[in-house]
Amino acid sequence: MDPKLKALLSHITLIGWIIALVLNMNEKDEFTSFYLRQTLGLYLVAIILSFIPILGWILNIIIFIFWIISLVASIQGYKKPSPGIGNFFQDLFKGL
Repeated sequence: MDPKLKALLSHITLIGWIIALVLNMNEKDEFTSFYLRQTLGLYLVAIILSFIPILGWILNIIIFIFWIISLVASIQGYKKPSPGIGNFFQDLFKGL
């Protein structure tokens, strides 16, 4: 399967992320792994922020914008980390 397609799939819901993870385990690809780490981090931050009233909801809008930037970069074939937090996700989830 094309790495760009797997990276795109990782952006489409948590189920898509799990499918992309399983597909990537069979044929390990650095491009897909990069976006698996990015989207996992964005999903986790969004879940945590959703429990914080008002401020968390506003920050979730920013996380959504980061998600869109990540989605567009994966479609274009670029490995572009999310602003400010993307490199942290790459280090934190380097086992993926």
